[in-house]
Amino acid sequence: MMAASTRSQVISLYRMMLTESKKFPSYNYRTYALRRVRDAFRANRTIQDPETVERLMLEGRQTLALIQRQVAIGKMFETQKTVVEN
Repeated sequence: MMAASTRSQVISLYRMMLTESKKFPSYNYRTYALRRVRDAFRANRTIQDPETVERLMLEGRQTLALIQRQVAIGKMFETQKTVVEN
């Protein structure tokens, strides 16, 4: 069984990644990021080895930083959606 503090850190990282992913202005990027985060955590939820868990946590934190940068860039270059009328 994973230590309670590690478990809470994993859950916290998962929530932060989902929260950040929801900030993508583009629907396609947003749904892709959410799906990737959920799939990655689901695929690794049975891992017990503390070293593997720590490595995955490090990768997760790096991915969170990447998502945050991409969201910021996406917001900078967000195009105004216009309605074309006949």
